[in-house]
Amino acid sequence: MARVVVDVMPKPEILDPQGQAVANALPRLGFDGITAVRQGKHFELEVADDVDDATLAKIAENFLANPVIEDWTVRRVEA
Repeated sequence: MARVVVDVMPKPEILDPQGQAVANALPRLGFDGITAVRQGKHFELEVADDVDDATLAKIAENFLANPVIEDWTVRRVEA
């Protein structure tokens, strides 16, 4: 078994209201010096060793992310 991480983030040109809300709340909570926040999604998948990178890319692009407004990365990590 292998562990795969897929990170999905809004594209830079897409407005991120959740990230803006977090960035605006941090100073009120006493955390100064944060100038911007982008909020995304993080997925951890346990996959069989024979699942190839092309299949993982298809899963990320077609199921986990909306490629119109989101960028994604796939990486294998130590289990």
